Amino acid sequence: MSHRLTTLYVPRDAAALSVGADAVAAAIRAEASRRGLPLRIVRNGSRGMLWLEPLVEVATDAGRVAYGAVTPADVPSLFDAGFLTGGPHPLGQGLTEEIPFFKKQERLTFARCGVIDPLSVEDYRAHGGFRGLENALAMTPAEIVATVTESGLRGRGGAGFPTGVKWNTVLNAEADEKFVCCNADEGDSGTFADRMMIEGDPFCLIEGMTIAALAVGATAGYVYMRSEYPHATETLRHAIRLAYDEGWLGENIHGTDRTFHLEARVGAGAYICGEETAMLESLEGKRGMVRAKPPLPALQGLFGKPTVVNNVLSLCAVPIILDRGADYYRDFGVGRSRGTLPFQLAGNIRQGGIVEKAFGVTLHELLYEYGGGTISGRPIRAVQVGGPLGAYLPPAQFDLRKDYEAFAAQGAMLGHGGIVVFDDTVNMARQARFAMEFCAIESCGKCTPCRIGSTRGVEVIDKIIAGQDVDDNLALLDDLCEVMLDGSLCAMGGMTPFPVRSAIKHFGEDFRPTTASPSATGIRAGDAP
Repeated sequence: MSHRLTTLYVPRDAAALSVGADAVAAAIRAEASRRGLPLRIVRNGSRGMLWLEPLVEVATDAGRVAYGAVTPADVPSLFDAGFLTGGPHPLGQGLTEEIPFFKKQERLTFARCGVIDPLSVEDYRAHGGFRGLENALAMTPAEIVATVTESGLRGRGGAGFPTGVKWNTVLNAEADEKFVCCNADEGDSGTFADRMMIEGDPFCLIEGMTIAALAVGATAGYVYMRSEYPHATETLRHAIRLAYDEGWLGENIHGTDRTFHLEARVGAGAYICGEETAMLESLEGKRGMVRAKPPLPALQGLFGKPTVVNNVLSLCAVPIILDRGADYYRDFGVGRSRGTLPFQLAGNIRQGGIVEKAFGVTLHELLYEYGGGTISGRPIRAVQVGGPLGAYLPPAQFDLRKDYEAFAAQGAMLGHGGIVVFDDTVNMARQARFAMEFCAIESCGKCTPCRIGSTRGVEVIDKIIAGQDVDDNLALLDDLCEVMLDGSLCAMGGMTPFPVRSAIKHFGEDFRPTTASPSATGIRAGDAP
């Protein structure tokens, strides 16, 4: 008796691996062999519904049907239930595309993540891959830059600087050599979009960087990977080799006179190397320390040459812009914040994962409609948006729309789109201390306000928590924040005051031990992002 060959998808994303995806794939193979059922397992990236990982998908005539979270012990019962044809099971989630968390998203950058085999050029091309690059190969550099500028794409990091403006600066710079550098040192707490993108759709980054190179006249590029991402680094390096084999990288790209060489480099584990000039120092083989600006990296970057420095999400937005056009991308979003951003829900959240939405979505929608509230079942007291240098926001600001200018007006930032959730057991004085301590540990030490200010900040907050001269020390802390804000060489020291001041502003009772919650006497579970 012959059986139809069924295709299953079991993610090899690091989040899925951490909860046993390899063991699940092995158990499925063994059970299918025992039952004499032929099947093909594709190790895809994650769809981003991390609370359902490992999420096993089965290709059926009606579409891909999802089951999660699957353990090896669940595998025999899945076969008994006929999951190879989409049969009902307690772990069944129905058609993947119809899962509410997933269905309501606007996936542009992450359109292929979890859908394709990350290391199949054929699969990538079948889902629209390299169309943007093909268009770019037929355009002049100025036309590419104009398209990116008209799209409204901004850097998906702290500043939200217009990508087209940066590229235009590099394009017009006179030099015998230019570079494109991707900052994949994703060190912010609660962020994992870069890792998911590289593990789930690495050719998208390669394509985006190659388009950037064509736009500015660069012939070489580097991806600066964080050392804590071994799976992503291995996947990217494999994808780069395949891209060379297929003629999408190297000399005479697809028969043209264009050249671009790409290499992945791994950092040594320093948060400060998320800052572009510290990253460039590290790429040059030096200690990762911030450079004074000017000169800007766009004029004197890697090895003193004009350099485009963008992060993963910025560069991965480029292929769809060159494929669908500037207007298509610009039609998403609000105000000066165009396109989409993959928001990352983490911390005390019931449904953590990636939510790609157009700018304009509110925190409330993300936290409750997608995140489902806290996993502890307690009320949300605060969220930190934008990493460890981002402000803490109270429920009164949950209707704030995700927009660069709207957040800046509240002394907050979108950053990389990370959202860390805390319930009502958190003590915000301890969180303010955590922010200062993080800066003290991660400072490169080049400037005094950051190096010394953060250390003094920890000492002052300790005195406040202990109830020593609270009013005087709060005033001293405010002065210290002002010095760090105005005097630091980069955002490391310059933005550490954001979480500290927001904690004092919105949760002032936690800084007065006599009136604070019981958790003021110690760190509660889940306090630190």
